[in-house]
This record gives sequence, structure tokens and C-alpha cells, in this order.
Amino acid sequence: MAEPVAEELRFDDRVAVITGAGRGLGRAYALLLAAKGAKVVVDDAGGSVRGEGADTGPAHEVAEEITAAGGRALACTESVATPEGGRAIVAAALDHYGRIDVLIHNAGIVRTAPLTEMTYEDLDAVLDVHLRGAFHVVRPAFAPMCEAGYGRVVLTSSIGGLYGNHGVAGYAMAKAGVIGLSNVVALEGAAHGVRCNVVVPAAVTRMADGIDVSGYPPMGPELTAPAVGWLAHETCSVTGEMLVSIAGRVARAFVAETPGVYRPSWSIERIAEQADAIRDPGTPWVLPVVPSAHTDHIRNSFAMAARATRASES
Repeated sequence: MAEPVAEELRFDDRVAVITGAGRGLGRAYALLLAAKGAKVVVDDAGGSVRGEGADTGPAHEVAEEITAAGGRALACTESVATPEGGRAIVAAALDHYGRIDVLIHNAGIVRTAPLTEMTYEDLDAVLDVHLRGAFHVVRPAFAPMCEAGYGRVVLTSSIGGLYGNHGVAGYAMAKAGVIGLSNVVALEGAAHGVRCNVVVPAAVTRMADGIDVSGYPPMGPELTAPAVGWLAHETCSVTGEMLVSIAGRVARAFVAETPGVYRPSWSIERIAEQADAIRDPGTPWVLPVVPSAHTDHIRNSFAMAARATRASES
């Protein structure tokens, strides 16, 4: 039996800024949102996978591709790696289209080295694009979104940020940090109609150069684009969450805590004795970031202590 056709979700009259949109995943996002009616600022400095050099070609080529298909797009070649670049990227949308409704931070580079050999130069280069770059574009976009009472922010993490990987300490650090930034944007934007979520994508792009992908299932950027499109859409019903997209699989990733064990006092030896019970995930706490995971974490922890105290006094 055929699935019923869902109502098309469009982006008519919306303005979307997409960083790293000249190639790979970002290009797929830009083409999809433009095809759905969005006016797109295609930002890409055109550097190498390592973040070296610059090329105005990729951003202009994608913008021209969108325009040739009947859409509206503006090429921007500013780098997210500096505060000035971030401000210029957002200003391009505000100056040209008069608003910013969607911000997708996808720009990324990678520099690989074992932890003992990673240089501070390489670390900073990766942090500048992925993590500081996210802040550089979020900060100037956030105020106009709040003033308009509407915004959708999608930041990009990675399975490397969730689980780590060999040889990419800087990349893993940056991608984990993006999750913290997203949570704050979700919390501070909740009262203003601004929602922020994280996509954790995996696709075969130029970042896979040198990896044997012959045994991989189909996992082109176009498989991830719809998940990002939903997170960027006005109907998106979640905020402060993470969606994983890999090889056609879309799932939610989340932070959880075990209930743990309460004692009025602890010693190293007691921790050792109770380690299995402390770590038992049988009935985990899953605390939604919005509205109050931070407060709920503290409240639930304090409540456990209070219950134990009352039980000991009865």
C-alpha cells in the first residue's frame, strides 16, 4: 500500500543563511531549501579540506545553479573563522533580503594527527571554523531573529563529537562544543520563537577523501538534507535536540543519566563497591533541554537526597 502524500513543506518568503554551502552537505541543503522557495545566502570561503586557501568559485556556482533553476540566491565568500566574517555573512542576508529566518552552520574543516602530535595551530584552525565559527554567525543572527519573533538555527555536530575518533581531537572537541552552544540558543530563544537544534550528519563528501568507501551503502548528502530541512522549517516541533542522519537512517541522539545511588557520605571504597549500581542504565533520566533540564537535574538530585533523609528519620 502506497504511503499517503504529505503536504509539501515550503520555505516561501523565508531567508536562509547556510555556511559551507559551496560543496557537499551545505550545497545539498542550499539546493533543497531554494527548491522549496527559500531565498538563500550561499556562504563558502572556498578553502581546502584543511581550511587553507580561498576560492570564490564554489559559492558563486551554487548561487548560479539556484538562480538558473528559478530560485533566489546570493553568494557570500566570507569566512566564519573570524567575528568580522560572521557578522558579514549575517549582514549579507539582512542587507540584501531584509531579514534572516534560518541559519544553518555547516562550514567545516579537518586536520588529523594523533593527540601527541597535534599542533596548537591545527587545533585553533579547526576550532575557529567549527566552534568559534558557530558562535560568530549565531551571535549576530540571534538578535534579529528574537526581534522578529521567529528563527530556526541548525548547528552541525558529528559522531566524532558524540563518540570521539582517532586522530581528530580538535574536530571532536569542536563538535562536542557545538552541542553546548545549541542548548543555550534553544533556552534563550524559547521565549522569542527561536528554535535551535543540532544535526549529526554522515555523508560521503570530500572530507572522506582517502577513506575506502567501497563497502558503504548509499550515503550522499541528499540523504541528510531532508532532516536539516525539517529542523529549519517553521513546523519543526522540537528545540534543543539532536538528529542523527547517516546512510538513510534518521534518529534522535540524547544525553541521559542513570538514577545513580544516594548516600549521605561517600568514600573511594564505597564508590568502588557501588560502581555497578551507580552506572546501571536501567531507568535513565532523559531531561529535555527546554524548558528546564538544568533545573530538573538539580531538583531531581536534591529530591533523592531529601527522600533518603526522610526515610532515615522515620
